Amino acid sequence: MRVNHSANPSDQGEGERGVCKSPYSPKWALLCDFLWRQQSGLLYIQRLPRSHTAPRDHPLLPLSTMGKITFYEDRGFQGRCYECSSDCPNLQPYFSRCNSVRVDSGCWMLYERPNYQGHQYFLRRGEYPDYQQWMGLSDSIRSCRLIPQTSSHRMRLYEKDDHKGLMMELSEDCSCIQDRFHLSEVRSLHVLEGCWVLYELPNYRGRQYLLRPQEYRRYQDWGAMDAKAGSLRRVVDLY
Repeated sequence: MRVNHSANPSDQGEGERGVCKSPYSPKWALLCDFLWRQQSGLLYIQRLPRSHTAPRDHPLLPLSTMGKITFYEDRGFQGRCYECSSDCPNLQPYFSRCNSVRVDSGCWMLYERPNYQGHQYFLRRGEYPDYQQWMGLSDSIRSCRLIPQTSSHRMRLYEKDDHKGLMMELSEDCSCIQDRFHLSEVRSLHVLEGCWVLYELPNYRGRQYLLRPQEYRRYQDWGAMDAKAGSLRRVVDLY
């Protein structure tokens, strides 16, 4: 980043991003440091003094950007394996089937088909000796996504499309949406902070959908076939 300490505004090129001018001593001036952090399409921006170090638990900064997952063709971590540390839209060249998985770090979403399509399966750190352990319907895993984590989570649920009707706000896990909000369907969502997993049934069962910070104006936007919503879980690495 360029820093221009000239007092003459004409010395600073118009429209240059990250160029700052200060009439004070550089020792005391607040310099404009833009921290650009991009995780899975999200851009985290925070304006800080140069001498300031962002705290680890700052809500805008990802707590974890590293991940490691190993896929095995056979049960019990046997057969051909493939290790992955980032998003992969097509795993087909590396293995023909997946019957066990070991997650060493990070939280992951696995997909039944390439390009993040089909059934989704949320995995935290741990060992999964067969696909039933991640509630898989078959041994087909064709793409995966490393989910960015943040220190805070907040989302809004709406009973109607386009963020209309009754609105409920949530900042923690919810094992049964029906019991808590007296709703069996959620027709639109607005994820304000953090990533979440929506489950079709209560107690974190049934089909799963990854929700990232953005607006979802109808249930088709998060890939669902209907508006059924049973439970919600924050994406948090518990280890």
